[in-house]
Amino acid sequence: MSIQSIVAIMDKLCSLHESLYTLSKEKTDMLKEGDTQSLQTLLIKERKHIQAISQLDREREKQVTNWFQSKGIPANEPTITTMLENIQSQEEKQQLEDVFERLLDVLAGLKQQEQLNQELTQQSLQFVELSLDMLQPSMKNMNYGKPNTNQADQGQKRSVFDSKA
Repeated sequence: MSIQSIVAIMDKLCSLHESLYTLSKEKTDMLKEGDTQSLQTLLIKERKHIQAISQLDREREKQVTNWFQSKGIPANEPTITTMLENIQSQEEKQQLEDVFERLLDVLAGLKQQEQLNQELTQQSLQFVELSLDMLQPSMKNMNYGKPNTNQADQGQKRSVFDSKA
């Protein structure tokens, strides 16, 4: 297994994550505007990106495991970091390290953007709940008795016709 195939897969992962980051920024704008129709469409695109990323990541894991096996290096955790420690060629090591750092940068930005989106979604949800609470009548006011009467007052009132039997 060559390092070049792993670098190519990681480069594709970077591209997909960058595209997902762009979608995440668009989602922020849609959340601010309250455009639910466009948001639905965007979420479908986002889901497709995530599926493609998952598939590529499985392929990357398989390639890295194969690389460790082909080099005869026992690895409990076949990771890119462990791989960087075992690469002999400086050029290949530099290529892999560059694409790895690029991926980490994109992931950090994506994580930050998604946290912002989550906060905006929470605020929108709180606003909707507050609006619903204001529109729904309070259960304390829902009764069938006369307004402004107390139970103690009702016993002391006498009728106009007071009769004793």
